[in-house]
Amino acid sequence: MTPMKKILRSALFAAVAAVAGSNAAQAALPIEHWTLASGAKIYLVSTQALPIVDVQIDFDAGSRRDPAAQAGLASATATMVEKGVRAGKNGEPALDENALGEAWADLGAEFNASAGTDRASYSLRTLSDPALRAKVVALASREIGEPAFPDDIWQRERERINASLKEANTKPATIAGRAFAQGVYGIHPYGQQVTEATLARIDTAAMRQRYQQLIVPCRAKLSIVGAVTRAEAEAMATALLSRLPGPEACTPLPAIAPVTALAAPKDDRIPFASAQAHVFIGQPGYPRKDPDHFALTLGNYVLGGGGFVSRLTNEVREKRGLAYSVYSGFAPGLDAGAFRVGFQTRPDQAEEAVKVSRDVVAKFVAEGPTTEELKAAKDNLIGGFPLLLDSNRKLIGNVANIAWYDLPLDYLDTWTARMNAVTAAEVRAAFARKLQPGRMVTVVVGGKQ
Repeated sequence: MTPMKKILRSALFAAVAAVAGSNAAQAALPIEHWTLASGAKIYLVSTQALPIVDVQIDFDAGSRRDPAAQAGLASATATMVEKGVRAGKNGEPALDENALGEAWADLGAEFNASAGTDRASYSLRTLSDPALRAKVVALASREIGEPAFPDDIWQRERERINASLKEANTKPATIAGRAFAQGVYGIHPYGQQVTEATLARIDTAAMRQRYQQLIVPCRAKLSIVGAVTRAEAEAMATALLSRLPGPEACTPLPAIAPVTALAAPKDDRIPFASAQAHVFIGQPGYPRKDPDHFALTLGNYVLGGGGFVSRLTNEVREKRGLAYSVYSGFAPGLDAGAFRVGFQTRPDQAEEAVKVSRDVVAKFVAEGPTTEELKAAKDNLIGGFPLLLDSNRKLIGNVANIAWYDLPLDYLDTWTARMNAVTAAEVRAAFARKLQPGRMVTVVVGGKQ
């Protein structure tokens, strides 16, 4: 381990300890927000308590922007960003994946690229020392703005991903997940999934084209947490985006059709020779900005998100022994991410477990939680809230979500009060608006046809 890495590790351990001991203060740290001349939006939490800086840069370049015939392009592109950079516009030499890895190791910093359903993200962590920070930002700006996308490395990576796909497709959980996504979303981009066929159509030319269209400064949202001033944060942001295309590339993105509600229930029984049947029940849920978010979060804790104290666990596991574990959850995004009930059970018990689970959901939607259940949910979620902020890494995630979903800047400060204010009647009304138990998708993979 290099001396710089040792310093960074010590600082990170100190960050966890310091924040854990001052959760209230951390939650109250103000978020500064402004827009650069390029159109990039900055969200800054400046704290001088520890000598580290975390940055997350998000673009509207997740898998929902993938062409249907090239599902998986967003993820593939993110993977290849870390496989080398081309010669820089300022005369810097090209770096292959090994040289790039060594450069990051020498700096003792971390850089990662990833892609989810809605966004492509770049994350950066460094010590805040100005001289070191400048070198880290310079290297990160090259990786963000000048990825090489080498063809030979993509051929290797494609074979690796293909092998993973083939293995995953032998597992009932994968089959169930694919069938559930298809049932809930149909042809909507949220339901697109990478296959061997779509992967075969992805090449480095498609990655470069995607980059030119989607990874442009005017669409960037940068979240920065750590020991930097506003002026330093602005300089970092400007430098990180400096090698991307100019304002001429900032053309409007095509609109994506909204997720539509299910018109009728869908049942999909897929035979599979497995000891356990994999079951998913659900439907489209809600976008993250929906005002029902707090009521739905509390209600879901009672329904199936609270582990052993949830209704689903009590009815499916405790009373009847139909499953070892059962859960429910929402996955809100820019659009209506799915609501899902999931469990595994013996194939011969699957139909009974499905019926019981459906009945529990229907009853909860009709009646909502009791006063006692709601209080227990609030006690647990509010009591655990400081654990969502007990490190720089968690705090940057929260700030990035505030930025991405255009949530109020005081969201973290008002979170507890908003949770406390939710009533049982509001939970019942929110679930009645969002869930239609008679029109859900049910997928069972396992057992004989």
